[in-house]
Amino acid sequence: MVDPEFLSQLIGDIYDAALDSSLWVGVLEQATQFIGGTAAGIYWKDITVQGELHYVYNVEPSSVDAYFKKYIRFDPSLTAQFFFKVGEIYNTTNVLPYDEFVETTFYKEWVKPNGWADHLAATLDKSATSFAQFGVFRNERQGLADDDMRQRMHLLVPHMRRAVSIGNVIDLQKEKAGSLSDALNGLDAGVFLLDKHGHIAFSNIAAQALLDDATILRTVNNNLSAVDPHAAQLLRNVLAAASGGDGAVGVDGVAIPLSSKLGQNWVADILPLTSGARRQIGGRHSAVAAVFVRKVSMAAPYPIEVAVRQFRLTPSEVRVLDAVLKVSGVPKIAETLGISEATVKTHLQNIFGKTGVRRQADLIKLIAADARPFAG
Repeated sequence: MVDPEFLSQLIGDIYDAALDSSLWVGVLEQATQFIGGTAAGIYWKDITVQGELHYVYNVEPSSVDAYFKKYIRFDPSLTAQFFFKVGEIYNTTNVLPYDEFVETTFYKEWVKPNGWADHLAATLDKSATSFAQFGVFRNERQGLADDDMRQRMHLLVPHMRRAVSIGNVIDLQKEKAGSLSDALNGLDAGVFLLDKHGHIAFSNIAAQALLDDATILRTVNNNLSAVDPHAAQLLRNVLAAASGGDGAVGVDGVAIPLSSKLGQNWVADILPLTSGARRQIGGRHSAVAAVFVRKVSMAAPYPIEVAVRQFRLTPSEVRVLDAVLKVSGVPKIAETLGISEATVKTHLQNIFGKTGVRRQADLIKLIAADARPFAG
């Protein structure tokens, strides 16, 4: 059973971390306890097989260093993770069969020595070349992620997404929350502080420019509204919920699209100001929420994603296909992926059968042709 009081407090702490990044480690500890894991982290990875851990709980620094310096290239989940949608929750068995996972170099040399059995994760944000992720590790005693763990993860991910997005925009670090109004005017993102009726109590310079343009947002008797009717209704719903506290803001509050028109990729993130370290800010302006408005680019798919979906390749086949594009020959592919040459050959034969080609060189040409529309 979920403890409503603990959940509400945790959600509030997540939103406080949006203003004070030093709180993230404590938030991850609470999230690990709530979800049912042993360690957790927020990190990013990209297609050049690089990454960085932003915040972490209960993972040895030496293990973090070993992962990003060596074992990231053996991680069997890495390629498939580019295909998951923002907000989607997945674990090891969503990427490859577990009996195949435990035979990999990655499991034998990095996962098992750490005492872990599984990793439940969610994509917080992504582009064509990188993604940000929140992940919780399970130890061997806890076993694989179960339905209860997934449900608890589902309750937190929308709030994690919102807090991380806002934190990336504002990045106040150790600034006091009371100085927020001054800091907001220096942001490129438009920021509004609103009361529960949508009345504008504060707007920064970028926000005022959006109102002057009146293409995405407008005011009616000094109440903020989106020009798009559907976006306007969503904004009203989330704003009304925000007055009820942190836990009342549901999944609709994550990156509300403000326009359905082509080329107008504007979104709004909502930060409740009704509790925790944010209460002082809200009280100063009689505001219940801060609305962060930003423009996002529509990312092209990961280079091989089109082919993967077209030919319905399995996650294991995706790993081999990705390796074919990076190294040459079965022995090198096997070494790169940390699997046997026999397993590589099996997957290659399956890929050839699905794509209709017979050689690795022809496979590379096929993928290059599919990726060409997204180049540049």
